[in-house]
Amino acid sequence: MRPDSPSPAIPFLIACAGIATYSAMDVLMKGLSIDIGAYNAVLWRTGAGTFLAGAFYLASRPKWPGRATLRIHAWRSLFVAGMALCFFWALARLPIAEAIALAFVAPLMALYMAAIFLGEKIGPRSIAASLLGLAGVVVIVAGKLGGDYDEEALWAVGAVFLSATFYAYNLILARRQAKMAEPMEIAFFQNFFVAAILALGAPWFLAVPAATQAPNIMGAALLATTSLLLLSWAYARAETQILATTEYTGFLWAMLFGWYFYGEPVTLPTLAGALLIVAACLIVARKVPHEDPIEPAAA
Repeated sequence: MRPDSPSPAIPFLIACAGIATYSAMDVLMKGLSIDIGAYNAVLWRTGAGTFLAGAFYLASRPKWPGRATLRIHAWRSLFVAGMALCFFWALARLPIAEAIALAFVAPLMALYMAAIFLGEKIGPRSIAASLLGLAGVVVIVAGKLGGDYDEEALWAVGAVFLSATFYAYNLILARRQAKMAEPMEIAFFQNFFVAAILALGAPWFLAVPAATQAPNIMGAALLATTSLLLLSWAYARAETQILATTEYTGFLWAMLFGWYFYGEPVTLPTLAGALLIVAACLIVARKVPHEDPIEPAAA
């Protein structure tokens, strides 16, 4: 396990850059999910990412990871695969900012998962914060019901919640993974295992995209790999409680990119609900002990 950086400023800025890069990838993945479906978008992106990250990783002639490290790579990838499929299926049916805002409930879910899997106690403050976050979700969903919507959009809201559940458990695993492996190793094995897991469904769901989609697929793979490298580097050098707030900068990028590339307006309920959820997560983050016993982190 490598030690944390003596100053959190640089890891914090690197994590912010990682979130911005990931948000740019969401723009490409939304278009791909609309055109070829979420399954094929994620499969082809992670397949391209495997070759991209693998070229750099294997060129460095690395020492092959041990069994315990490979196990956590594979186990986390299982949840990343489920998280990605659900989220990008929903992203094709919801505005980017709305989907990102709803996904912010993941840190609150992680709080209860830490209690279930790690035996941590949940105090009154955390329960109150969870209720505040739930209120934010209700505001966003109520805004959706109060406007023009279709049944598929409501299914998409459910898919975001399922994605957030996978992501919450992913948070439990990610910091430990970042402490055990170098960023390039994580990038290669995560892409490889996610692609391998999704390839099991290829006989039923695989579709070969048009050649015109190749730049978007490669661009998404490059952005996703870059984001993973940045976040893995940051979370290996600073505590979760310091870096978790960088996740919320993604909402700002989502608003900007959704408006610029897809003409998506940001509604008042989405903005108000996002603020409530972020406030709830910050309340929880302030009570995390300095020792960082959970060891979660990178997205």
